[in-house]
Amino acid sequence: MADALYKKLGLVNTREMFKKAVDGGYAIPAYNFNNMEQLQAIMGACAESNSPVIIQVSSGARKYANQTLLRYMAEGAVQMVRKDLKSNIPICLHLDHGDTFELCKSCIDSGFSSVMIDGSHHPYEKNVELTKQVVEYAHKYDVTVEGELGVLAGIEDKVSAAESTYTKPEEVQDFVEKTGVDSLAISIGTSHGAYKFKPGANVPPLRFDILKEIEKKLPGFPIVLHGSSSIPKEYVEMVNKYGGKMKDAIGVSEDQLREAAKSAVCKINIDSDGRLVVTGVIRKVFAEKPAEFDPRKYLGPAREELKKLLIHKNQNVLGSAGKA
Repeated sequence: MADALYKKLGLVNTREMFKKAVDGGYAIPAYNFNNMEQLQAIMGACAESNSPVIIQVSSGARKYANQTLLRYMAEGAVQMVRKDLKSNIPICLHLDHGDTFELCKSCIDSGFSSVMIDGSHHPYEKNVELTKQVVEYAHKYDVTVEGELGVLAGIEDKVSAAESTYTKPEEVQDFVEKTGVDSLAISIGTSHGAYKFKPGANVPPLRFDILKEIEKKLPGFPIVLHGSSSIPKEYVEMVNKYGGKMKDAIGVSEDQLREAAKSAVCKINIDSDGRLVVTGVIRKVFAEKPAEFDPRKYLGPAREELKKLLIHKNQNVLGSAGKA
């Protein structure tokens, strides 16, 4: 096996953390970040709550942050946790929704410890072929790979779909055997973005029946849920109170995510909640202190509020607090 750059950066892949999560009946938080303040909040929250963590970036976030800078941000985050926060929590750097072999290879070569190859928009056989290609390259460097079956509705960065296509339980065993993936993202009713469900309609429950069928086909295999932000009402109200227009923003209930975390679902992706909190606090500061122009005076409070929310997620939703 070739030397893995991520190990030199102090990162880990997902193999061991997923095994512990499946056995322990909790889920690892996978928090997206785009800038320093979000990363500081994630690291601070997980160190304080003693939770393992997956810090993840989309292709769009990687372009925004610059791939070279991103690598050193991840290394800096590990050092901050170890030296300043005195914590040894496991930290994984993950590519969210990689859509080409070239993108996944680039991330592996630059120090990512885990990648997702999302071939769900392709026909089944093409998805298998693409996923297998990524797995074969990644495993040379002991990098873990997440595949996807089924399509989530909604929009997040450049990942979009008008309607959900539920994962077909009859395909999962064949897909895992043919590709060699380490974990599988499934579609059981979650959705990308802040507008997950139609306004006025009852929010449909997650399809736990599909999840149970998948668990029967793949006993003990790590399952991933995307689009799992809860879109807390208090932050939507904060955004709207201070000049925003987020009418009809609805998320997945924390009760359902808590139930999912007790199953084979061992990774739950949360992105929109982080964006929402940061935006709400910044709007509040701008409204209450219109003369303020020091970024530290509005990004700092946003960072602290985000940290508070993530500690809540780890302790009360995912069950990952104290599991590092």
